[in-house]
Amino acid sequence: MVDETYRLVILGSGPAGLTAALYSARANLAPLLIEGTAPGGQLTITTEVENYPGFVDGIQGPELMNVFRLQAERFGTKFEVGEVKAVDLRKRPFELEMSVDTRMIGAEALIVSTGATAKLLGIESEKQLMGYGVSACATCDGAFFRNKEAVVVGGGDTAMEEATFLTRFCTKVTIIHRRSTLRASKIMQDRAAGNPKIAFIWDSVIEEIYGEPKAGVRGVRLKNVEIGKVSDFRTDAVFVAIGHQPNTRIFEGQLEMDELGYLKVQPGSTYTNIEGVFAAGDVADKVYRQAVTAAGTGCMAAIDAERWLEAHEAH
Repeated sequence: MVDETYRLVILGSGPAGLTAALYSARANLAPLLIEGTAPGGQLTITTEVENYPGFVDGIQGPELMNVFRLQAERFGTKFEVGEVKAVDLRKRPFELEMSVDTRMIGAEALIVSTGATAKLLGIESEKQLMGYGVSACATCDGAFFRNKEAVVVGGGDTAMEEATFLTRFCTKVTIIHRRSTLRASKIMQDRAAGNPKIAFIWDSVIEEIYGEPKAGVRGVRLKNVEIGKVSDFRTDAVFVAIGHQPNTRIFEGQLEMDELGYLKVQPGSTYTNIEGVFAAGDVADKVYRQAVTAAGTGCMAAIDAERWLEAHEAH
């Protein structure tokens, strides 16, 4: 039984969700935004953001997300901290079950902007230095390490792309891979191998990252998985490029996804395979994954949802 119903519910509070909230609130849709377990999304673990338009001197990630939130709130967005644990998109209105109090929320239209989570190494020092020399996005943070050395962890196309991109700024980039062969496509392997600024350390994993937030990263402790040898390696930055996991598990079997779990949308729009459900941001984007592109699709989703609601409520 549905406890309360909204014309539009938005799942996720990163740049996509908050932009969708801003646009839909200004269109008098009175949206409900459910923030999830990590309000603000990935930008809340980012320190300096220098590539978001409008901030000449840059802005801290959490501060940028707070500005987004306040702007959406100003126009009447209702916020709810919490997580949706189950959805039923076969019913009208759609039914969303909250994880804490099992309340059932109804939605005439739904924007999914739950994002994608970067896969990390899972070590304590990585958590402590995230944003202080440890990053999961070379495009976002590479320029901070001009004329410095960096390591990239991973063996797929993303790792090769990140390493190649970093050579624009860094004097040396070392790729650390736990195996002796790469998973990346041949063209990406060749591009990395042919770059004089890129070196490789094979059969190795990072056990610890040295440094402190004020001074940044100093180096890493490596363990060779074949012979067990432990050694230290000096570096100024660690970029983790072992993939992303889209936050789409609760939509399995209802919304169409690609082989990696990213939501599929119709070309040039944010429409999913279910009428009235729209997808925005990193949950449907495995290519760009930038705050500004997420915000752009959040705008698109709000406009798509507004037009869809108007057309269907007119009948």
